[in-house]
Parts: sequence; C-alpha cells; structure tokens
Amino acid sequence: MPAPPSSPRIEAFLEMMAAERGAARNTLAAYAADLADFAGFCARRGLGLEAAATDDLRAYLQGLHASGLSPRTAARRLSALRQFHLFLLREGLRADDPTEGLDRPKPGRRLPKVLTEREVAALLEAAGRLPGEEGLRASALLELLYATGLRVSELVTLPRGAIRPGAAAILVRGKGAKERLVPLGGAARAAVEAWLAHLATRRATGPAARWLFPSRSRAGHLTRQGFALLLKEVALAAGLDPDRVSPHVLRHAFATHLLARGADLRSLQAMLGHADIATTEIYTHLDGGRAARAVADHHPLAQRRGRVRGSG
Repeated sequence: MPAPPSSPRIEAFLEMMAAERGAARNTLAAYAADLADFAGFCARRGLGLEAAATDDLRAYLQGLHASGLSPRTAARRLSALRQFHLFLLREGLRADDPTEGLDRPKPGRRLPKVLTEREVAALLEAAGRLPGEEGLRASALLELLYATGLRVSELVTLPRGAIRPGAAAILVRGKGAKERLVPLGGAARAAVEAWLAHLATRRATGPAARWLFPSRSRAGHLTRQGFALLLKEVALAAGLDPDRVSPHVLRHAFATHLLARGADLRSLQAMLGHADIATTEIYTHLDGGRAARAVADHHPLAQRRGRVRGSG
C-alpha cells in the first residue's frame, strides 16, 4: 500500500479502489499523492476536503498549469479528483459532484524524435560492418525499415516470400489485416536479397522456415525486443546515443526525410499505413525550415513582392 494519506476520506477511497476495482499498487500510490496534494491546496484555502466547489477545483487546476505541470500530468490529477468526488457522492458524503463542470486538460501533441540523414547513414554503415551473418541480417533489417517506414511488428513478421527478386514494392499486412504496397529502393532490395541468399544456405525447419527474419523465439521469427536490442548495438557501433535510436525513431526518420525531399502527405499516409491523414500530418511540424521555404517559393504574395522589388 502507498504511504498513509493525509485524510480519512482519501484512505477510504483508496481502500475502495483496491478492494472493488483491483487497482494496482502504483495506481494507488499515484492517487494518494495526487489527492494529498489537493488536500493541501484545500487546507491553504481554509476548506475541508469534502467542501471544495467547482471554482475551487478550477483554481487548483489553473495553479497546476501556472506551475508548469505537463497537460498529461494535470489530466491524471483531474482523473483522480473525478474518481474521488464520485466516491464521495456515492457514499453520501456530498450531495453533488463538483468535477462535472470541469474541462479535461488537453494533452500536448508529442513530436517524434528525429535522426538526421547523416545519422541514419552512420547507422546503416555500422550495420554493414558487423561480421558474417549478424551483419547481413542487421543490414537487411535497417535498410528495409528506413526504406519503407514499416512498423516494427510488420518488419519482424514479414514472411520469407514477401520480397521477390527484382520486385519494386513489398506487400505488407498491417493493422486490422489491411494490406498495402510499399515501394522498395535498390539499396534495401540488395540488402534483403543478400540476406535471402544466406538463408538459402541454411536448412531451417519448423516455424522459423516461413519467416524472413527467423529466430529461436516461440513464434519462430525475430521479436520486437530482439530487434530493438540489435538496433541499440548498431547505434553504439555508429557512435550514436542508443537512447535516441529505436525502431519507431527509424520509422519517423523515413517519414520526415521523405517530406523534407518533397513527398506529398497522401503518398506518405499510404506508405505508413495511417488510417487518418491527421496522424501523418504530425511530420509537417518537424521541419519548420521546409515550411518556410515552401511559402517563399510558392505563396502568391511572396512571389508578388519579389517581382515588385525586382521591378524597382
């Protein structure tokens, strides 16, 4: 159990959450800390914990925002307050729920981490320097991921027949069993063909025989965790901070670098397998310089000003 809370009401609430909801220890600890903080706020205003009105709660949340607390943490605090006041209402300790009139704080939109083209090139080169089979597999994995932007789960579960010699695209089965065609560049195709040639010398049997990247795992293919560990090793070999490198970061690099070189959002949406283009649009926030160049090069007003200056 978490440390003793500052109020019998909070203690009763936590006991209910543990007994009736089966809340985990970490969840109970978070609720205890959040509600203790709110109890302190009420005490400073001369209020009993059960007497806080909607305006008091709103002032508390505004104070959290002013102190620099992240929207995500503020939203968690509000969730704790909602649960607690609903408990008070059901127990007959309050006649109303003061959280009903509160708006949920909007979580900030997280921008994905980005690697530069030079950093990705260093990763690919480091993968190729690994010896023997490990190097062939690492090169195939990284070249394929950076060339296609596949989700890591899609990458490690590619069947051995997914890429045919000379093929210009790869058929991927993504979320919801939806299939999509993703173009395949020459470097990635060459790396995968070299890996396939090596696989042909191994006589794999059982479940592993059907996968492009077989392993001794229960499923027979490389696991997501196994690939993530391999990627960390390659990052170290490339002289990069391994904490900055993950399969998802390489997917982001694929998208960001394509946009920076002029790809359109609809094509990128199709390649990434996003159901909603709003998900793809997050990558437009990553290259402010490109946006500024686009305005300077293509906006009618910018072009008109250029002609006016030139005519003088």
